Amino acid sequence: MAIINLEYYSEVLGMNRNVKVIYPEASKVKGITESDIPVLYLLHGMSGNENSWLSRSGIDRLVRKTNVAIVMPSTDLGFYVNTTYGMNYFDATAIELPKVIHNFFPHLSTKREKNFIAGLSMGGYGAFRLALGTNSFSYAASLSGVLTFNGMEDRFDENAAYWGGIFGNWEQFKGSDNEILSLAERYEGEKPKLFAWCGKQDELYLGNEFAASELKKMNFDLTYETSDGIHEWYYWTKMIERVFEWLPIDYVKEERAI
Repeated sequence: MAIINLEYYSEVLGMNRNVKVIYPEASKVKGITESDIPVLYLLHGMSGNENSWLSRSGIDRLVRKTNVAIVMPSTDLGFYVNTTYGMNYFDATAIELPKVIHNFFPHLSTKREKNFIAGLSMGGYGAFRLALGTNSFSYAASLSGVLTFNGMEDRFDENAAYWGGIFGNWEQFKGSDNEILSLAERYEGEKPKLFAWCGKQDELYLGNEFAASELKKMNFDLTYETSDGIHEWYYWTKMIERVFEWLPIDYVKEERAI
């Protein structure tokens, strides 16, 4: 297994970007071949960056014996969308980044059935936004994700400069492709399989309950789980292992040191 820091120039954003890649070593992973390796795009939350999953969860240890490559980009505070202030993070992450990755790592699979996406908090929103806004990912997982902004309208007024810069005002946001449930309702083609978890003590819990109910009404294949937990890395580190078990990969659970 190798941990690689890739710096590249993003034509979409007009600036250099960094992405972390965990690349499996064929000789040490049972069943893996040197071509067509499954890929998981793993997204950070607000205040995070491309280093967050590595530094906070020890994810490199979790996948040491597993046949999947992990790509960890950064969207700054841009919510993985094409913002109203002109920074097109959706295009940069959903369209441009996979091309960059496959240019540098040609053995990674380009097949939809072997490309997955997951994230926490803002990244949970991003995982569903990218999966439902493209036809590139067959599985998408959200941990404590912002899957609906219903009941959070006051945030658009309290910090209008920030949220307006990301989504526009509330009226512009509602019904747009940036609203997960509206986007899901319009989705055409083969639906991605979805996974969502949120802690019962998390302020986003009721929003996840509502979003899960609505997605199931739309006949999405959604695995929805809850347990005690708050909006914190302790729970995300535990639940990313659950995501690995859910994904169609040969996940080999690494025993924790005592």
